Amino acid sequence: MTETWDANGAGVLRLPSGRLVRGRALRRPLPPDGPSPTYAVYLLGKQPPEVPWEAHWLRWPDFRLPADRARAAELLTEAWNRTRADRVELACGGGRGRTGTALACLAVLDGVPPEEAVDFVRRHYDRHAVETPWQRAYVRRFTA
Repeated sequence: MTETWDANGAGVLRLPSGRLVRGRALRRPLPPDGPSPTYAVYLLGKQPPEVPWEAHWLRWPDFRLPADRARAAELLTEAWNRTRADRVELACGGGRGRTGTALACLAVLDGVPPEEAVDFVRRHYDRHAVETPWQRAYVRRFTA
């Protein structure tokens, strides 16, 4: 069994169940003070570079929504399931819009009402998370 994140680590969000997930900006280097992810979903318009841990690419252009919403639900559900025992990372270029939206979807999977999930992520991850009205609407309508 893999250890999960340090709850006080950079970008780590504690979901209501106690599960931990890390959000990150890929434009910034990995935090030097902690372990690497064991599972990641990268939310980008183009394929990310290879990494030495298990990772999936979800085509998601900046300021937009996932290109394939069924695949998004599948990958985000897998990410939430993996938070039980793995160091799961969700990341986009800036770590706010797409990452915040994906984190809010994980919060919904964890039991946060969809209409409260964006506020939850803004309070506990980044006050600028989930940048566009359509990203907020996506979270309100999200189901696995």
